[in-house]
Amino acid sequence: MTSMPPHPEATPAAAPGTTPTLVLIGHGMVGQRFLEELADRGVTERTRVVVLCEEPRPAYDRVQLTSYFAGRSPDDLSLVDPDFMARHGIELHLGDPATAVDRTTRTVTARSGLTVRYDALVLATGSYPFVPPVPGKDSAGCFVYRTIEDLLAIEEYAKNARTGVVVGGGLLGLEAAGALKGLGLRTHIVEFAPRLMALQVDEGGGRALRRTVEEMGLEVHTGVGGKEIVADGAGAVTAMGLSDDSRIETDLVVFSAGVRPRDQLARDCGLPVGDRGGIVVDERCRTADPAVYAIGECALAADGRVYGLVAPGYDMARTAAGTLADALGAGNGAADGFTGADLSTKLKLLGVDVASFGDAHGATDGCLDVVYSDARSGVYKKLVIGAEGELLGGVLVGDAEAYGMLRPLTGSVPPVSPEQLVLPAGAAGGGAAALGPSALPDSAVLCNCHNVTKGTVRAAVTEHSCGTLPEVKKCTKAGTGCGSCVKSLTAVMNDELAANGATIDTGLCGCFPHTRAELYEIVRTLRLTTFAELLDSHGRPEARNGDGCEICKPTVGSIIASLAPSVGADGYVLDGEQAALQDTNDHFLANLQRNGSYSIVPRIPGGEITPDKLIVIGEVARDFGLYTKITGGQRIDLFGARVDQLPQVWARLVDAGFESGHAYGKALRTVKSCVGQTWCRYGVQDSVRMAIELELRYRGLRSPHKLKSAVSGCARECAEARGKDFGVIATSNGWNLYVGGNGGADPRHADLLAQDLSDAELIRLIDRFLMFYIRTADRLERTSAWLERIEGGLDHVRDVVVHDSLGLCDELEALMAAHVTHYRDEWAETLADPERLARFVSFVNAPDAPDPSVRFVPERDQVKPDLTLLAGPTLPIRTLEGTSV
Repeated sequence: MTSMPPHPEATPAAAPGTTPTLVLIGHGMVGQRFLEELADRGVTERTRVVVLCEEPRPAYDRVQLTSYFAGRSPDDLSLVDPDFMARHGIELHLGDPATAVDRTTRTVTARSGLTVRYDALVLATGSYPFVPPVPGKDSAGCFVYRTIEDLLAIEEYAKNARTGVVVGGGLLGLEAAGALKGLGLRTHIVEFAPRLMALQVDEGGGRALRRTVEEMGLEVHTGVGGKEIVADGAGAVTAMGLSDDSRIETDLVVFSAGVRPRDQLARDCGLPVGDRGGIVVDERCRTADPAVYAIGECALAADGRVYGLVAPGYDMARTAAGTLADALGAGNGAADGFTGADLSTKLKLLGVDVASFGDAHGATDGCLDVVYSDARSGVYKKLVIGAEGELLGGVLVGDAEAYGMLRPLTGSVPPVSPEQLVLPAGAAGGGAAALGPSALPDSAVLCNCHNVTKGTVRAAVTEHSCGTLPEVKKCTKAGTGCGSCVKSLTAVMNDELAANGATIDTGLCGCFPHTRAELYEIVRTLRLTTFAELLDSHGRPEARNGDGCEICKPTVGSIIASLAPSVGADGYVLDGEQAALQDTNDHFLANLQRNGSYSIVPRIPGGEITPDKLIVIGEVARDFGLYTKITGGQRIDLFGARVDQLPQVWARLVDAGFESGHAYGKALRTVKSCVGQTWCRYGVQDSVRMAIELELRYRGLRSPHKLKSAVSGCARECAEARGKDFGVIATSNGWNLYVGGNGGADPRHADLLAQDLSDAELIRLIDRFLMFYIRTADRLERTSAWLERIEGGLDHVRDVVVHDSLGLCDELEALMAAHVTHYRDEWAETLADPERLARFVSFVNAPDAPDPSVRFVPERDQVKPDLTLLAGPTLPIRTLEGTSV
């Protein structure tokens, strides 16, 4: 590293009686943060500030760059309030980058010829993408992934491409791979390191991440590099040759193999730079010239590192702004220096949660690892523990729920054993998140991007009267960076509000101040039929006229679907705006499987099926090469259909009288049954008949979570009715109704709601129970959790549903009657409409082409995905004494 000689405190050298001029070169995320810090300190009131920006638009959120492909516009990504520059008198020159710095005359020249004299100069030029020096790298179809303009170019070129390669398996590389897949391209990832995200995760985390990525249909090549780009006679990409002499046929290549500091301006004007790049600065972000500062990715910090994450860049912006404010007499003389940063990060890449913090790779002498690994579910957790029991760091892949609790505990001895911290929340004694924010000291940093402690958040509530998450964000800036701290931030805020007797914001998300139950009532009462109507009329002010988020869109979509007959909405979930609200599986009315294929589950009410229909299922499975499996819900799953095959398969099934089984939706799945008194010598009622009646009545009913049911013909309980959301058990006098049960990772027996019911009484009570649950449950809340959460529990539900204590029963029954009357099979409707069928293609730009990445291999006279067989869950743990448990 190039050392920097000491220099005296820098003071803007404006002539007496004149306004000093500060020039900022670069207007990215760090540059904008620097301007905000200047404004907060009052520097912009006494200083002329000139900004030279290379890009044609003001600063935008590069962390969320890929969300452009999810529908966010460049304006949505902007970090600059429309009136920010004018309000603070800042001169912003877009599309006019600096081309030269003359330190002798203290001037900066821009590409347009503009020359500005400065008293203080701040370089925030960021970094540039590193493109490996492979032959053919400049061919048509080769791109980098750094700016909005890069994304626009990729999007346009991809319209005529089928396959893409991303060179680089780091953070941005995986983002780019997700973007290419979203554009309909078969996507390969080439990474020279032995694993994906090698800087953030260890070998075990890399394995888990790779398995999950490959299950999404992306092809991963690690331990190899690009050797050459092959182009055709017109100079367009046709293939990439790899260092192991293999070859990938491709139409498009995206280089995302890391970045390098943009320090050329500093080099040209004689400022010291590091041996591997980066403008040398001290702990105050000053270069060797006391009038010149450097911040963000272009700077080589005092600890000898170049930081590529936004949080350290923000810290440097804060330091530089504080130092300049002190020099101008606008500070308090207590500006913090920048000597290094926490590189902890939490991201969602390709839908996979990935987080690392502290000493993630276990480099500390004497440390030990505590590891939980479940290859089947793609979850990997490792905590690094010091010799004294202190938490040093960790890696989380597939389940990063505990990140917000674990990272602030770094450096301290956790209040529970490390083994408990890595176990899943549903395991006995497991779950770091269960500790709650009370386990954190006030000094714990909740927001790493803006260095906001728990104590600061508490003070925002108690001293600054912040009562909502947006207010806390505005007051502290916490949660406005990468967003990974929002859950912990909300928990601390709610705890503090509760401790002060204040009302807690129970809004569904950052877009709505209302709970799901309240939104249900608003939609029902006002007869709203679109998400846009609801958001614009009842969303938070800052969310109105927006697009919503991944929480509220499917939630509102479900509410509108469940109320469709009553409010006059179209119940078909893929028409118009409703299509954009649905979860992944609903987009194609089928369940997405690990290799990119889909499963098909026709409804078999009560588990009863005729030989003719059974033969049809067999013939369809045979003709399309599908894997068949009897489910626990007494149905037959058909696995392995490509998205373009779904209409063909369903056309055969619908012709044979089958309907959608709604295995893909938050709706009724099945009503199991035993054979009942018709065949069984122990049966006391006709359980099959009742199961069929219930399943046909409630089919297609959209709800906060999936619904399962069963009917047993006697007390021997062969249908396992007490493990269902609503279960029915026959008695000699009628039927007993049980509610609130479920199986899964956290099983619960259902509770008896009413007994010895007639057929009509049973159906009437189930109608009421289901509609009351749909009306009052939270998002993704099973009936079991709802029954335990709702005030009064089972007794209250019984009062409402059985005794009509709230006078709602007529209304609940009417809502169910409307559902039953207006039910339409989604797949039959889809097949009858060519426009609806048009969505079922693997590639939007090549609708007739099947997805070549969906492949199978034979196994036990059927097929299985062409993937590496995964092991089951393992829990290798080493204790502090070095023994295994």
